[in-house]
Amino acid sequence: MPFDFLDALEGIVDFLTVFGNDNSSSKNIGDDEKPKENKKVKYIVEKVSIAFLAITSVLFYIVFKDPLPTGNYIQTLVVSSLIGLGIAFVFFFILHVLELYYFKSFFQLLLFSFSAILFFISAVMGIYFKSGLFI
Repeated sequence: MPFDFLDALEGIVDFLTVFGNDNSSSKNIGDDEKPKENKKVKYIVEKVSIAFLAITSVLFYIVFKDPLPTGNYIQTLVVSSLIGLGIAFVFFFILHVLELYYFKSFFQLLLFSFSAILFFISAVMGIYFKSGLFI
C-alpha cells in the first residue's frame, strides 16, 4: 500500500484542530453558555493528587525507615514497582471506561497520573515488606 501524502496531511490537520483555539466558525449558537461549575468540586483532581502523595510519603517512610532485608532487594524493588505500575494502569483503564479520566490541563493529567502511580507502587511495597507474608 503506497504512502498517501494527503492522508498524512489530513491526519496532522485533524490532530492540530483538536488542540487548536476555540475561535472556530463551527460553533453552535447555544455553545456560548458555559456550564456552571460547582465550587466544591473545582479542585478535586488536585485534592486527590495531594492525598495520594501524602499517603505515598507515609508508606515510603514506613517501608524505608528500616533497612531492607538482605538478598536481591534491588530485584524485589523492581518487581514490586512493576506490579504497582500494572495496578495503576488497571486503575487508569477503569477510570477511562467510567469516563472519569479527563482533565482540563496537561498539568492535571501529569500530577494525577504521577501521584496515582507512586501511590500504587508504595502500597505494593508496603504490603510486600511489612506484611511478612512474602518474606
